[in-house]
Amino acid sequence: FGSSTSCYSDRGASALAPAIAAAMGKFIKAGRVVVLLQGRYAGKKGIVVKVFDDGSRARPFGHCLVAGVDKAPLKVTKRMSKKKITKRQRVKPFVKYANYNHIMPTRYQVPAEVQPATLVTDQQMDSNDGRIEAKKYVKKLLQEKFLQPPADKSGRPSKDVIYLRKKLRF
Repeated sequence: FGSSTSCYSDRGASALAPAIAAAMGKFIKAGRVVVLLQGRYAGKKGIVVKVFDDGSRARPFGHCLVAGVDKAPLKVTKRMSKKKITKRQRVKPFVKYANYNHIMPTRYQVPAEVQPATLVTDQQMDSNDGRIEAKKYVKKLLQEKFLQPPADKSGRPSKDVIYLRKKLRF
């Protein structure tokens, strides 16, 4: 039971981890649409803004900066008044650092014209005022893109932005 040559030892696995990661390739990159699995924003969709595969001094584990949709826009019909329509089309955003273990990447990638790297910066995340400023920018951009989704190659609205707009049903 106490021998170090046990087949249940994880020493070999940790030595192979970098080799396996290099062979598999990185798929969580800036622009990937992810679903958060843990915490206050569990079940909410977001866009990866910046990745920290090797961690940082403050967070010594693989994580990423995510900007996402806390409250998605609601359905709108022709019969509604303009005031009601503008209220229902509002988006409540969030920005946060998320551990890789607590996010699920989807097959969707936001179009390049959204420019995910410009959504939030590390300097903005350091202060409360910076976070508020970043949320305002993310809100403005998401509302704009949700109303007029960018076109894909065939000219139809981008499925990636439409997926991000819809509330996750579970």
